Parts: sequence; structure tokens; C-alpha cells
Amino acid sequence: MSTHKAPPARGRRRSGGPAPAPVRDASARHAATRGRRLPLWGGVAALTVLSAAGLAAVAWTPSDPDTPRAESPAPPERQRDRTTPTASRDDDPSPSASPSDTAPAESDIPRTGPGTFTTAPGTSAKVGTGTALRYRVDVEDGLDLSATDAAGQIERILADRRGWTADGHSAFQRVADGPTDFVVRIATPGTVDDICGQYGLDTGGEVNCNVGDDVMVNLKRWLLATPVYADDVPAYRALIINHEVGHFLGHGHVTCPGEGQPAPAMMQQIKGMHGCAPNVWPYDEHGNYLTGPAVP
Repeated sequence: MSTHKAPPARGRRRSGGPAPAPVRDASARHAATRGRRLPLWGGVAALTVLSAAGLAAVAWTPSDPDTPRAESPAPPERQRDRTTPTASRDDDPSPSASPSDTAPAESDIPRTGPGTFTTAPGTSAKVGTGTALRYRVDVEDGLDLSATDAAGQIERILADRRGWTADGHSAFQRVADGPTDFVVRIATPGTVDDICGQYGLDTGGEVNCNVGDDVMVNLKRWLLATPVYADDVPAYRALIINHEVGHFLGHGHVTCPGEGQPAPAMMQQIKGMHGCAPNVWPYDEHGNYLTGPAVP
């Protein structure tokens, strides 16, 4: 397995709200131009879902948290059964499934919303080493989605010992008000398109992005995941958060390091697995950074 310790992430500005900053897309193409919508989802519907054995091999195994750009889909790949334990991926980060964890029909997901948000209340404990990056969790108004439940899942993802805190210098704390370093926003596809489009990204109603201090999560992906993760939607939620927050921390895209190896969290997995096994974590259980060759 091609692993190494992650390079130091860039320092981030704390602010009371988003401001223009270099765009790091985790789910839409850098080459997209503002106001231009390109078809992104062609062919993904044909993706073959992992076999039951493969899914069992990569199911979420929550670890003890006390130690604590946007991409366009490519033609689908058939996934082979994976049994390597290092190919673990995120499972339900909540102790039990809630009504919001039941995948709806795609036709039931609203195309757009009001563009206003409700902030999850409360404050989490700090996780990780060093000065904590303060973040907020917002959910677009009018959605059948609990901001509190979503915030709880995101807290557990960021606290997992296989997450970004494993780099030895990243730390996070969720807040409900005051200055923030970044904001995780779950929004309708149309609202994600609008916000990401302000920075020249075309998310095409399908994917996520990190622009400025906003980690934009497309409601469709939060609820439906992708065909590879269709039987484990909460796993894909961890991949969304780890990938987009990874961009915020300064990490760029990489590709599959080799046949059968864990797919890096910074790989655009929605575009295809390229022989890698599903994985949603930046680090493995031994603290090794899971990465691959850099891509533009």
C-alpha cells in the first residue's frame, strides 16, 4: 500500500463569514466557467453497485473518537469484491438510523430552495491537536433534515482517528455562533449550484464543492450517495466531509495508487474507482496517510 504521512496543511483565516479565496473543488471540475452548465451525470446511473461481499468488506467501523472542487462523474466501473481490511469506509456515524437516513426517491428531493439556512445549535468539544478550526453546520431552510442530527454526524466524522486530526496538527470544534473558519452547508442542488457558481464552478445540480470558507454539500449526494456507496449512504457522507474539508486544509486531488489499494479520500471517487477499493478516510488505522499520484 502506498502510504505516507500527510504534508502540513496550510494555515487558514478565521472570519465571521465567507470571502473570496482560491477555489478547491471536491466534486466539480476546475475548468468550469461561471454561468456555464455542463452535463455532469451522464453514465453514472449505469454504475454497478458493489456486491454484498464487497460492501461488507468496506463497511464503517467507527473508531474511538477520544483521540482524536467539484468533480464530474466519469463512465462507471464494475467493482470487484474487496476483502482487504484497509479498505474500510465510513458507516453510519450515528448510533442508530434516523428517519432522515432513509434514502428517498430522487424525484422527492427538491431541486432548489430559498438559499437561507438554519444553524445547528450547541457547541462540540475540541478534537485534535493544536488550535481548533471553528466550524458551523447549516442546513437550508425548508428541508426535511435535522440540522442537529446532521451536525452530530459531521462531528463524529471529523473526530474519527482516521480523519484529518491524524495529521498531528489539525483540530476542530463546532460552534453555533461567533467567528468561524469554515461552514459546512447542506443545501439543495440549485442552491449549491448558485453558491459554487459564484466562484466559477459548475456543479451541475449533482455534486459538492469547497469555495472560500464554504463546504457545500449537495442534498442529493447527502441523501443518495453514489452507486458505489448506495448501500451505505452514511459512508459517502464521511467521504464528502473528509474530501471537502481536505480541500479547505489545502490538499489537492490525487488518483488511485494501485490495484486493490484503498481509494484516497482526496481521490474524485465519483468519477470512478480505477481499481481502488472504496475508502472514505484520509488515514488508516496505523496513522498512515492514504494518497496517490497527484492530478491537476
